[in-house]
Amino acid sequence: MKGQTYIILALLFALIVATFAVINVEAVEVNYLFFQSESPLILVILVSTLLGGLITGGFGIYHLIGVKKKMRQLQEENQQLRAQTAVSYDASDSKDTEEADVEVIE
Repeated sequence: MKGQTYIILALLFALIVATFAVINVEAVEVNYLFFQSESPLILVILVSTLLGGLITGGFGIYHLIGVKKKMRQLQEENQQLRAQTAVSYDASDSKDTEEADVEVIE
């Protein structure tokens, strides 16, 4: 359900940007650091939106990779702790059984 919400919001955002871009078709002067150029505003809007999406997606993927790595480490640690707990539980269980046998014998 969460994925569908993101898709719907992304499509709505794309529709708004496309409508805004189509309305603004006049040429504008774009000043870069070392030069200037004249481009249609629709192109400036679409390229800016695309670059913003790519940068945001790149950061999202970087964050996702970090989260997956951390999850893998925690799962391994969890398995080790479960194994230690099982060993100590088995050891204490056998001691309890011996004590129970001793109590029954008396």
